[in-house]
Amino acid sequence: MAKVVKFGGSSLASAEQFKKAGDIIRADKNRRYVVPSAPGKRFAKDTKVTDMLYACYDLAEAEEDFSEVLEAIAARFQEIIDGLELSVSLEEEFETIAHHFREKAGSNYAASRGEYLNGIIMAAYLGYEFIDAAKVIFFDEEGNFDADTTNQVLSARLAECECAVVPGFYGAMPDGRVKTFSRGGSDVTGSIVAKAARVDVYENWTDVSGFLIADPRIIDSPKGIDIITYRELRELSYMGATVLHEDAIFPVRQEGIPINIRNTNAPEDNGTWIVGSTCQKSKYVITGIAGKKGFCSINIEKDMMNAEIGFGRKILQAFEENDISFEHVPSGIDTMTVYVHQDEFMHKEQQVVAGIHRLAKPDAIDIESDLALVAVVGRGMKSTRGTAGRIFSALAHANVNVKMIDQGSSELNIIIGVANEDFETAIKAIYDIFVLTKL
Repeated sequence: MAKVVKFGGSSLASAEQFKKAGDIIRADKNRRYVVPSAPGKRFAKDTKVTDMLYACYDLAEAEEDFSEVLEAIAARFQEIIDGLELSVSLEEEFETIAHHFREKAGSNYAASRGEYLNGIIMAAYLGYEFIDAAKVIFFDEEGNFDADTTNQVLSARLAECECAVVPGFYGAMPDGRVKTFSRGGSDVTGSIVAKAARVDVYENWTDVSGFLIADPRIIDSPKGIDIITYRELRELSYMGATVLHEDAIFPVRQEGIPINIRNTNAPEDNGTWIVGSTCQKSKYVITGIAGKKGFCSINIEKDMMNAEIGFGRKILQAFEENDISFEHVPSGIDTMTVYVHQDEFMHKEQQVVAGIHRLAKPDAIDIESDLALVAVVGRGMKSTRGTAGRIFSALAHANVNVKMIDQGSSELNIIIGVANEDFETAIKAIYDIFVLTKL
C-alpha cells in the first residue's frame, strides 16, 4: 500500500507545524510521497509567503529595490530551518531567485518559489528525495496542463525512488519557464502525483477535519461529512465549498483513488473520505449545503416560444457573443430565464439585451439583480421521497421567497434561487430541517 500526503500552507507555516507534519508522515510507512505547499499564516495578521513573493516580484518588475522583502522571505524559511535544527542552507537558492527576479522571470516563477523552497526543507527533514515539480509536471504551449506527458514522465521518475517530496502548485512550459496552477493548485499537484504513483489513498492534510455540511460562518458548529462522492463534492465545490481545489478531483477520479481530508492539528480525527461511489448511506438525507451570492436573472418572454426551433440557442448566443457564461437556464412554455454572475453581466447588460432582441425578437425582457443560489446536494435525495417539499416548507416557514428551482436529472442536487438578503436564512432553514430535526 502507498499513500500521497499533501500538506497545506497552514500545516507548514512554522517549525512547530512542520514537526506535526513530520510526525504524521513517520507514523505510517505507507506515506511515501509528500506534496508541500508554501508556508501560510502563522497567526491571523501574518502574511502568506506566496503573497510576500508576489509583492517582492512586483517591486522587481517596477525596477525598485526588492532586497528587503526578499530578506524577510528568507528569514521566514530560516526560522523553520532553525526550529527543525537542520543544516540546510538556502543561500544559493535565494541568490538564484534574486537573479531571476532581476531578469523578470515572471510572476509564475515568483509565486512558485514558496513551494519549491518548502519542498527542499521537507525533503531534508524527512530524508526523502527531492523532485523539482518543473522537471516532472508539464503545460502545453497554451498554458494548459499536459496530463499525458506529465503522467508518463512523473510515473517513471517516482518508480526510481522509494520516498519523495514533490512541491505543489507549479510545473513547466515547453520552453522550461515555470507555470503555476491557480490558487490552491497544490491540491491538484497532490492528485497528479497520486495518479502517477498509482497509490491507494491521497491524504490531503489541512487545518480542518474534513468537509462540513454547511459553512461554519453561517451555521454554528455544523456537522461533519464522513463520506462524500466525487460527484457530490464537485457540486459543492462549484457552489462555494473551498476545503479542496475542485480541479483536484479529476486525476484521482479517473483512477478510482479515494481522497481523505485530514486535520494536521487533530490527526486522530478520521476526516472526510471522498470516493467514486459507495453503498454507505450518509447520516442525513442531504450531504451538504453550499451557495453563492451575486447573481442576476434575465427573464425572456415570447408567445409560442416552445414551438420556435432554435429559440434557446439564439438566446444563449447573445450571452456567448459578449463572453458571458450562464449558470442555470430554467424555462416554461413561453418563458426562459438565464442566471449569470452579476459582476460579469452588469457592464454588458445592454449589449446582451440588444443581442437578445436582435436574435430572438422576444415579447418582453425583465432583469432581476442581487440574487443568490443555494445548492442542496446529496446522494440520499434520490431514494427519499418529499425532499423538495421539505426544502420549500422550511423556506416558507423562514419567510424566504423562492425565485427559482432547478433540479438536475441525476437527482443529486436541487438549486434554489433567493434574494441575496435571504441567503443565510435559507441555508439555516435547510440545515435545520434536514440535520437538526433529521427529517
